[in-house]
Amino acid sequence: MNVDKNLSYIEFSNRESNRFHLPYDREMLFFESIKQGNAAEAARLLKPFNSKEMGILSKDSLRNLKYHLIITIAFLTRYCIEGGMEMETAYNLSDIYIQNVDECRSEQEIHRLHREVVDEFVNRMHSLHKQTLYSKPVTACLDYIYDNLHNKITLDDLAAIAGLSPSYLSRLFHKEVGISLSKYIIQKRIESAENLLKYSEYSFVEISNYLCFSSESHFIQTFKQYTGYTPKVYREQFFRTHWNSMY
Repeated sequence: MNVDKNLSYIEFSNRESNRFHLPYDREMLFFESIKQGNAAEAARLLKPFNSKEMGILSKDSLRNLKYHLIITIAFLTRYCIEGGMEMETAYNLSDIYIQNVDECRSEQEIHRLHREVVDEFVNRMHSLHKQTLYSKPVTACLDYIYDNLHNKITLDDLAAIAGLSPSYLSRLFHKEVGISLSKYIIQKRIESAENLLKYSEYSFVEISNYLCFSSESHFIQTFKQYTGYTPKVYREQFFRTHWNSMY
């Protein structure tokens, strides 16, 4: 097979028909959100399969969607193993869902299964991250923080959600989680910033604004305090790097 000839033809054909693959950065952020158990971010980044935005793996439209869903399941499996999911559990889930893909008889079934697969993996990862037994008020706060890193989060908001006074919630959270609420929120924002620096091309000021830091300089200072790197050095060192053992 003449790979170079086929590659040249496909590239020309895709440009002519205005067909492009999904952006790499968005894909990586999506898989990272699953690994972290961040259901809200995964839902925001999830794009239903659209044949005009996907590579052609088969001339049969249904089979093409099946192949893409199988690839998605393979990536989800490996990201979740990296995130701490038991390897056998992850691979068994993968086997179950790939068998379900094989049984799909319509594009609508593929779309429904796609949504189910994402929900299953992200919910399991979310539960995994909360394996330490927290009280109901603290768990409610953890869930709210996961879903609102891009919004301003106040102690009063969290206290209202938990149904406790702000002072009592602060003491309870520190007792169960081991750090203060404010430090926990900053820690989670920094983790999100790390992913954006690794897998997107957003500017530092855009990341700072998205994650609700008071200024770009405050973001840079806080990021270095938590990671030991400035955002610039971190991006230079880790941009689009991932584990080397996917295959």
